[in-house]
Amino acid sequence: MQFKMIHENYNVEDLAKSMAFYEEALGLKETRRKEAADGSFIIVYLANENSDFELELTWLRDMDRPYNLGDCEFHLAFRTDDYEAAHAKHEAMGCICYENPQMGIYFIKDPDGYWLEVLPPIK
Repeated sequence: MQFKMIHENYNVEDLAKSMAFYEEALGLKETRRKEAADGSFIIVYLANENSDFELELTWLRDMDRPYNLGDCEFHLAFRTDDYEAAHAKHEAMGCICYENPQMGIYFIKDPDGYWLEVLPPIK
């Protein structure tokens, strides 16, 4: 029996704002979406050409408060081919929330508070 990871879901408060963030910060673009006939939810899948893994963003019409992310002890990781350029871009965006120079990694935070790890190329 084999398993393949295909997507991870993040619930978001402002779908347009989140989609713009993921496109600017990580180059992820909408690949498809599902909308409830009654308007109660919208699910958007984001991806790029480097992987078939998708990030699923779910917006719920009736959610009346920010999502509780606990201690943010979970994250999605992205490897970049140009770590310095990525760091400069994210620094300019003001979304770097934690850096660990000793490990050579940093984290950015999306509009809903989800942490995303940025890793350098494998040497």
